[in-house]
Amino acid sequence: MTDSPARPAPLADPHLVHDPLAGDGPKDVVILGSTGSIGTQAIDLVLRNPDRFRVTALSANGGRVALLAEQAHRLRVRTVSVAREDAVPALREALAAAYGPGEPGPEILAGPRAATELAASDCHTVLNGITGSIGLAPTLAALEAGRTLALANKESLIVGGPLVTALAKPGQIIPVDSEHAALFQALAAGTRADVRKLVVTASGGPFRGRTKADLADVTVQDALAHPTWAMGPVITVNSATLVNKGLEVIEAHLLYDIPFDRIEVVVHPQSYVHSMVEFTDGSTIAQATPPDMRGPIAIGLGWPERVPDAAPAFDWSKASTWEFFPLDNEAFPAVNLARHVGQLAGTAPAVFNAANEECVAAFLNGALPFSGIMETVTRVVEEHGTPETGTSLTVSDVLEAETWARTRAREITATTATAEARA
Repeated sequence: MTDSPARPAPLADPHLVHDPLAGDGPKDVVILGSTGSIGTQAIDLVLRNPDRFRVTALSANGGRVALLAEQAHRLRVRTVSVAREDAVPALREALAAAYGPGEPGPEILAGPRAATELAASDCHTVLNGITGSIGLAPTLAALEAGRTLALANKESLIVGGPLVTALAKPGQIIPVDSEHAALFQALAAGTRADVRKLVVTASGGPFRGRTKADLADVTVQDALAHPTWAMGPVITVNSATLVNKGLEVIEAHLLYDIPFDRIEVVVHPQSYVHSMVEFTDGSTIAQATPPDMRGPIAIGLGWPERVPDAAPAFDWSKASTWEFFPLDNEAFPAVNLARHVGQLAGTAPAVFNAANEECVAAFLNGALPFSGIMETVTRVVEEHGTPETGTSLTVSDVLEAETWARTRAREITATTATAEARA
């Protein structure tokens, strides 16, 4: 069985290799979000494989300038950038401390478009490890410049779906999320026409097994106590609500062009199997490793080659138990809501994501209870209604929808807090 030629190729296709600047030496890589979890692990991988990768530029928000300066010095990059212009003086001091007398330091870029400029710079691969929808502009810039995009910033694909799909060439995007890197690898086992469904695994987060009523009084500390992954606070809370899994369902639909009704979510507490592909002959191909993001990062940077010893492997001489459970959609409604906004398309996913980011910030600041996150996001999505942009989505549409969603989420949160204070 073969694919119909009239059907568009998926954005992420392991059978296709996008190689804009092939050569015999190391791949030139730009790392966006270098001081975050993905960025620091990517740098660890690069430093252990100097024959394979060479980092030419780094970008960060600007909150950890000492670390950024240390990274720049160790990697000998040409350029560093910070989104916060007020961080430049501290960055200059940190670079002066990291570099020895007479050592040439890197060029410094600053401002909200600095990462976007780096994404279009001369390199082979751009690793987008920025957190949040601010990663959209760099994603679009990397694609437009013809770079291979190792995508860890799921939000840019979520909020800008049609914009990204219009620019990306087949094979140009390689996913770095553990789940999508797993699907990417498992899909290599067959043709696209042979795929019956995608199975995205979820750890269940810190509240696996709890009912909706059990979640009413959980604390920030409870939500940040993830059982298997060490991540930033926003991503960890998204894992607790399972919003992250809802975003991954939308992302899987966009990356692999599989309908929503053929993308399933199952709970797998051990986080050993990162996702699976079920084929039409009844076979299921699973990708499994111990929880460690260096494996997916190595796929993103190295594909179609594998990087030896990128991450730990299983010790098959030791007994272990792997469990799978159905998702409790009543306690965790985020996945079904994400399917809904994904099917609405247009600006609906941007509204969902922006409202969630505001609600998570309010929860972390003590202004919203945990259960209020999804209640507020659901209300904002309902008020937004069915988008009218369709296939004519623009960046302005996305930004306008995000601004409205953030404002409305803050208004609802403030009203909720006032009502609770009076009660």
